[in-house]
Amino acid sequence: MKVRKNTYLRGISMASLPVIVGFGGYNSAGRSSFHHGYQRMVIESLPVQERRETLADLAILMGMLRFESGQYLDENDQTYTLSEVDEKLASQILDRSLVRRIENQYFDVDALHWQKDVTLTPTSSQDQSFTLTKKQLPVPVPKNWQVTEIDSKQVEVTISGELNMKMDSYREMSVKSAGQLPSGFDPAKHYKSRFHPRALQMAILGASDAIHSIGIEWQTIMDSVQPDEVAVYSSNAMSQLDEPGLGGMLQSRLKGGRVTTKQCPLGLNSMPADFVNAYVLGSLGSTGAITGACASFLYNLRAGIEDIASGRRRVVVVGNSEAPLTPEIIDGYATMSALASVEGLKKLDGVEVPDFHKTSRPFGENCGFTIAESTQYAVLMDDKLAIELGADIHGAATDVFVNADGIKKSISSPGAGNYVTMAKAVAAARAMLGDEAVQKRSFVQAHGSSTPANRVTESVIFDSVAKAFNIEKWPVTAIKSYVGHSLAPASADQLMASLGVFKHGILPGIKTIDSVAKDVHQQRLDIALQDRKEAAGAWDVAFLNSKGFGGNNATATVLSPQVVQGMLTKRYGQEVMNDYEKKREITRNKANAYDEKATKGDLNVIYRFGEKMIDESEIKLSDKAIAMPGYKNEIPLPQHNPFSDMF
Repeated sequence: MKVRKNTYLRGISMASLPVIVGFGGYNSAGRSSFHHGYQRMVIESLPVQERRETLADLAILMGMLRFESGQYLDENDQTYTLSEVDEKLASQILDRSLVRRIENQYFDVDALHWQKDVTLTPTSSQDQSFTLTKKQLPVPVPKNWQVTEIDSKQVEVTISGELNMKMDSYREMSVKSAGQLPSGFDPAKHYKSRFHPRALQMAILGASDAIHSIGIEWQTIMDSVQPDEVAVYSSNAMSQLDEPGLGGMLQSRLKGGRVTTKQCPLGLNSMPADFVNAYVLGSLGSTGAITGACASFLYNLRAGIEDIASGRRRVVVVGNSEAPLTPEIIDGYATMSALASVEGLKKLDGVEVPDFHKTSRPFGENCGFTIAESTQYAVLMDDKLAIELGADIHGAATDVFVNADGIKKSISSPGAGNYVTMAKAVAAARAMLGDEAVQKRSFVQAHGSSTPANRVTESVIFDSVAKAFNIEKWPVTAIKSYVGHSLAPASADQLMASLGVFKHGILPGIKTIDSVAKDVHQQRLDIALQDRKEAAGAWDVAFLNSKGFGGNNATATVLSPQVVQGMLTKRYGQEVMNDYEKKREITRNKANAYDEKATKGDLNVIYRFGEKMIDESEIKLSDKAIAMPGYKNEIPLPQHNPFSDMF
């Protein structure tokens, strides 16, 4: 096969490095900022003090404890020390987080409401009669109904023949587990969330957490850039299909109800971006809601990387928020045989009652994925701005590669595109860091959906790429075993965990399986079943892999903060970096102050509904720039013809 020279070519000049300066969100492991959710995943491997602090943070998030006057208190005002939280509450906290049986606050999986078609046939030649209010009469009245007025409000109805009707019924669901937010944690209670669908409530909380984690006031950041040098890329795959969103709108006629003014607009899958722009950031910058099924986060991340690398934007907020725990969505995926069912788990384990904590089993004997809810956001800056502001850099997202599968027989089946994305991501990392970093200090965050097809096809891809790049024992993890599959934010869950790996060195094992399935290809892979403990700073690069229905394949290359530090030192010199590190210390102190308050229950959710709206009469417009009231810097208008060679 003939190979062209310089086969690895970037589509854009990497003059600016997209560094990660803030991150946050919530999933079934808890709060993501400052690695709390990650620490829940590796809690067995944490030092005692960090374990206890993680448990206490979750206990407060779940409403089991509150923090007052320097003490942890329960609802009966009983005090707890950190050690007592561990001794007395640990089992409850652990059981009520991560993947588990679906709780009744969502719906009753043992008796889910249904409507059953019923035909009433007279048992004799006599007609059927009953009483209704006039308001309950259907329009038009059926031809076989005879209506007699009883009084001003009631009528008697006599029916000749059969009567078709729907009756309330209750059925047991075939799927009974999901990745749910920790028990007792209700996003709606943390801000004025009236009429907001759950995914949008979660978007407000997740983006707020990410912004606070930066440790630099958002206004300070905005004053350092042009208003249009900021972007938000966010979406969800399933839109808002709960009652306050499209779900309620579509059900209203069948239920005999009315559509509200909020359900249609708030149901759009672009709303997570719109809510973050309008109510969290107050942004005038670019916005987008890119959707690629389960790879949606990486699609949005790619847009952010390209914006910063090209110089179009200097700050980008990227994330997703998905709340798919509705009976209708679960029915849809279950009908496809995509979800792990109770019967499937029983057969796998040979038991009558499955362990719902172990529903999601990447690369093990499995029977389907476990659906989950999550909201995750990351804040990217160009490296120059991060150095100037003293931002704390947690890593860098340098590349996202996206490729389709070509001609397909089944829209949901895996395909060839993921070979391309994985190979490109590894080649890109090698081009930057060399062979040793890729071969010895990299790991893979597998899509790991927990389906029989995925465990084979994805492992073949990893094994093939490892062979091509001479990687002997490539560490592979799959955090869906902890938090389930959150659809659009799934790779954002991967990113949050990877930042924790960079910080603590512990690679989460796949603890929901006892062994790797026999059909998994792992000649060159190291699929750990227990946490792999390395020193902090031991990892250089993470590869986030995602495979979505329809051929939406994406793989991201993410560099560790230690690698980024070295790159920036080479670019700016030690003297500049010394000054940066002094400013960074101030940033870290401010960020830690937020974290300390959040661990005590004060999430400080940003919700700027109607605050300081722009007075359009004060906008100053010339042929060179626009000055917006409330924004320090002007927005310059294009003056250069990019196609001058054609005129």
